[in-house]
Amino acid sequence: MTSISGDAIGNFIGRASMQNDQNTLRGTRTGGGGGGSASWYEAMSRAWGQTLDAQATRITNLSDVIGQGGDQPSNVVALTAESLRMQFLSNNASTSQNSVGQALETLGRKQ
Repeated sequence: MTSISGDAIGNFIGRASMQNDQNTLRGTRTGGGGGGSASWYEAMSRAWGQTLDAQATRITNLSDVIGQGGDQPSNVVALTAESLRMQFLSNNASTSQNSVGQALETLGRKQ
């Protein structure tokens, strides 16, 4: 199994934030599509999205192996483990997004 490091998410957010800072200095802003991020909150969302997409791909690949006759117990256990990891990641993504969103809302009220 491939592990997902918290550093990978942090590094992604840091790079996106730096890209946003450089775009602000140049007077440009990218958002939505491919390149930079409009905010670090958006960068965090993209990082979680990419992490969850990668995990979903792993689950799909294992499911395909089992569907093509590779229903050995080791494959079933691996699929179960990856599915539980997806649940863990999804819960953490939701919790972090909600917590940061509430913090930003509170900050906005105080200004």
